[in-house]
Amino acid sequence: MSVKIGNIDLGEFPLLLAPMEDVSDPPFRYVCKKNGADMMYTEFISSEGLIRDAAKSLQKLDIFEYERPIGIQIFGGDIEHMREASEIASAAGPDLVDINYGCPVKNVVCKGAGSSLLQDIDKMVKMTDAVVKASHLPVTVKTRLGWDDNTKNVYEVAERLQDVGIQALTIHGRTRAQLYKGEADWSLIREIKRNPRIKIPIFGNGDVDSPEKAANWRMEYEVDGIMIGRAAIGYPWIFREVKHFFKTGKHLAGPTMEERIEVCRTHLDKSLEWKGPKTGIFEMRRHYANYFKGLPDFKPYRMRLVAESDISNIYSILEEVAEKFANYDATSVLA
Repeated sequence: MSVKIGNIDLGEFPLLLAPMEDVSDPPFRYVCKKNGADMMYTEFISSEGLIRDAAKSLQKLDIFEYERPIGIQIFGGDIEHMREASEIASAAGPDLVDINYGCPVKNVVCKGAGSSLLQDIDKMVKMTDAVVKASHLPVTVKTRLGWDDNTKNVYEVAERLQDVGIQALTIHGRTRAQLYKGEADWSLIREIKRNPRIKIPIFGNGDVDSPEKAANWRMEYEVDGIMIGRAAIGYPWIFREVKHFFKTGKHLAGPTMEERIEVCRTHLDKSLEWKGPKTGIFEMRRHYANYFKGLPDFKPYRMRLVAESDISNIYSILEEVAEKFANYDATSVLA
């Protein structure tokens, strides 16, 4: 039975790419889509930035046809500004609008946005209602279990946000106080899924980093789909590997060194296309270590890659890496 968000058909058990600041841009989304991500989101976009036409916020609205279905995620602490931002985001042509009530970062929380709203459910409900009414698209929400261990209120959040019209809910299995530390707890996510009042899809997020875990948690926690974030950084193959494991119960061989180089280069090419040479080269630097994680003696190459500003030299270094490690079994060395 297909999982649907409004009229968006995501298939039987979708794998979603999490919206990650400074990561989930179009170049990164491209390589994840090519490797099996069923649904993706933009980096979260400030409502204040959209309203004042801030260049960085407007650039994050860029979406491409091959990415569909895709959601634009917005965040903010002012209800009216979120309503306006919803209209702007909807006009950019995504398939849905997502509200971030989960970001735990201090400079977001101190502005009354992100997971800060978990301390004021009434305001969260009013804000969500305003966004739902302002958009002609399905509205979804991503949040956490609660502010801290003493206020795990996501059960109430799920019911009340469904009542004002959201059409899917993604829950990260940590509180705001945990940040990204400790282990994600999906048990409350399962309770919400079992709640007979809840009719919308419930997606789980947090700590899914292997095909076995995805398969086990799919069964144990009864979610409608899984959102993968950090495990996809430098390893977009996680999506195809999870899907293969679902179908066969067996592991798909990991990417070869040739595939690593090819996808890294594709990511770089897309970065150059979207951001231009200067910014494209600079922002790609954070990804090299992740693409070649675990490769012995890679550090000298990484140092050269992050220092280089000439694109032809970067391509040459990647060719050197390909030649140097051609005989390594990348599927085991880099797993």
